[in-house]
Amino acid sequence: MIARLVDPAWLPTIGKARDAHKYQHGHALVLAGGPGQGGAARLAARAALRVGAGAVTLLCPQTAMVENAARLDAIMLSVCDRPHDLASKMADPRVTALCLGPAMGLGLGKAELLGAALALAKDTAIVLDADALTHLARNPSLRAAIRVNTVLTPHAGEFARLFPNIAAELAAPPLRGPAFSKLDAVRVAAEQIGCTVLLKGADTVIATPDGQVALNAACYHRAVPWLATAGAGDVLAGLICGLLARGFSPFHAACWGAWLHAESARCFGPGLIAEDLPEMLPKVLAQLTVRV
Repeated sequence: MIARLVDPAWLPTIGKARDAHKYQHGHALVLAGGPGQGGAARLAARAALRVGAGAVTLLCPQTAMVENAARLDAIMLSVCDRPHDLASKMADPRVTALCLGPAMGLGLGKAELLGAALALAKDTAIVLDADALTHLARNPSLRAAIRVNTVLTPHAGEFARLFPNIAAELAAPPLRGPAFSKLDAVRVAAEQIGCTVLLKGADTVIATPDGQVALNAACYHRAVPWLATAGAGDVLAGLICGLLARGFSPFHAACWGAWLHAESARCFGPGLIAEDLPEMLPKVLAQLTVRV
């Protein structure tokens, strides 16, 4: 299947219905780490809310509640220390998407939370980023639980840990043509793991298990070198989670997320830090000539 360049012209409209209430725009859950480790999840949660999720709840350990409460207003907050706590929140039928990984931690308890999320998310879309990808790479049983409604958002290093054979083939010098490209690598990875994979970079590639492939090229006139900053990936995960919560397919949520991520960075310009990205979304969305 031929890859497409990501373009709002062929993506489904990102506008909102005029008469819907907040829960008709979805409810996203974002899992946070412990004390002093909540910044990444807060970035993801703010991005999910800015991109249009009707409600966003940050789930964190009891020990991190005060820290997060001091930093959050429109984003709701709930305790999540054990798989039972997560199951209780996901039992709410209004919950439509879940983001796990940004600074969630690498302890055994976090792996159990990830396992519980994957087991419970029959109808709930999931974004797995950062630490969640490390857990997947370490634990074959977690990997086997991945469903088609999941989006993985690795950078090159995480991709190599998740798919070492594919990464090795991509890195090997081509001895005969056609060369094995990044597009080929992500397409094979998505088919192998059974969900949508977004491999980050200036040339971000998105692929689905059924062979759809798209390229978001942040290069030439769309180059955004200042996007290479701490926390930017957490914002991308939140954008995709918010779009999944709204009902976008994993492929379209990943494509829109990648495009909005780069466009928000272009809109801000040099000096960007991750906190700036969600704040540029209103301007970027307004330029799409749709009612948001």
